[in-house]
Amino acid sequence: MTWNWQHKDWPNFLWDGRQIASFEEQFLSQSGMLIGISKHVAETDRQDLVIDLITNEAVKTSEIEGEYLDRASVQSSVRRNFGLETEYSKADPAAQGIALLMTDVFENFTLTLTHDLLHRWHDMLMMGREDLEAIGRYRAHLEPMQIVSGRLDRPTVHFEAPPSKRVQSEMGRFLDWWQLTSRKGDNALPPLTRSGIAHLYFVCIHPFEDGNGRIGRVLSEKALAEWHGQPTLIALAQTIERDRKQYMSALDANNKELDITEWLLYFSQMVLEAQMETVKLFEFVIAKTRLYDRVRMQLNKRQEKVLARIFREGPSGFKGGLSAENYLAITQTSRATATRDLQDLVKKKVLSKKGELKSTRYYLNI
Repeated sequence: MTWNWQHKDWPNFLWDGRQIASFEEQFLSQSGMLIGISKHVAETDRQDLVIDLITNEAVKTSEIEGEYLDRASVQSSVRRNFGLETEYSKADPAAQGIALLMTDVFENFTLTLTHDLLHRWHDMLMMGREDLEAIGRYRAHLEPMQIVSGRLDRPTVHFEAPPSKRVQSEMGRFLDWWQLTSRKGDNALPPLTRSGIAHLYFVCIHPFEDGNGRIGRVLSEKALAEWHGQPTLIALAQTIERDRKQYMSALDANNKELDITEWLLYFSQMVLEAQMETVKLFEFVIAKTRLYDRVRMQLNKRQEKVLARIFREGPSGFKGGLSAENYLAITQTSRATATRDLQDLVKKKVLSKKGELKSTRYYLNI
C-alpha cells in the first residue's frame, strides 16, 4: 500500500477547482446571510448562542473520536472560560480541556499558526491524560503511527502516517503552506478549498499521538475564520458527526493519492450544511425573542419553566413533541393544572397541539 505522503510530489495536492467553484460561491452567499441575520439578535441572546454552539462543537468533535462527554460539564467550562457564572461546579479534565481548546480557537483566531500554538492546543486537549508519552509536543515514538480497526489479531490498516522522525519537517512545510495560502498570502486559496486541504493535510501528517482529528477540525474552522476576519460560528463537528462513517470513508478514500477533488467536494458540502445549521439557530433565537415579547407577563411560572425547558432543546424541540407527562415531570403539578396550562398555551398560540388523548403532543408555535 502506498500512502499519499510517499508520492514523490507530496504534498502538492491536485484538485479540479471548477467542480468546487459553485460551492465557494454558495459559501460566500451564505456567509453574508449569516452575518446579516446575526445583527438582528440581541447581545445577551448572541452570547448564549455562542456558548451553546461552542459547547455542541466540543461535545460532537469528541463523539466523532468515540469520546462521550457530559454536556453540562463542557458548557460549565465554556462559561467559565468566558468569565461567566455557572451553577455546575464540577468538570472533568477531558471536558475542561476540549472547552479550553474550542474557546481559545474562537477568541484567538487571529493568532499566527505556529508549532508553539499547536503544541499549546494539544496540551489543552490532553488535559488529565497520563497514558501518552508526548503531550504538548509532536510524537517521537519509533513504531509506526497507524489508524486501524477490526480484530487485534487481524487489524485493518486504514492509514499509516509518516514516521516520527519526519514530523518536525513535515509540520514546518505545513505551516509554510498555511501562510502562503492565506487570504493575504502569495498563493491565496478560496476559503472552502484552503479549509478542506488544511484538515486533510494535517491529519495525514498525524503529528500527535492522539487528538489529530479534533485539532484538524479546529484548523478548518480557524482557516474559515481567518478568511472572514471573525469567528466562523458554524456547526461543523455537529454536521460531520451525523454521518461519522461517511466522514471516515471520505478521509480513507483520499489518503492514498494526491488528487483530492472528491474530498473537497465532500468537505465543502459539510461546511455549507454547517452554515445553514447556524442560520437556523439564529432564526430560532429571533423567533424565541419575538414569542417572549408577545406573551410577556401573560404566563404563569409553571408555563415559563416549561417554555424555557423546550427552548433549551433547540430548533428540533422535544423528540416526538411535548407530552402532558413531560409537563407534569417538569412542573411537578397536578394533572388537572397541567391540562389547563397546556390548553392556555395553545389558546395563546405559544404551542400547537397535534393528536388526541394519550397521543397528544405539543410543539412550539414558531
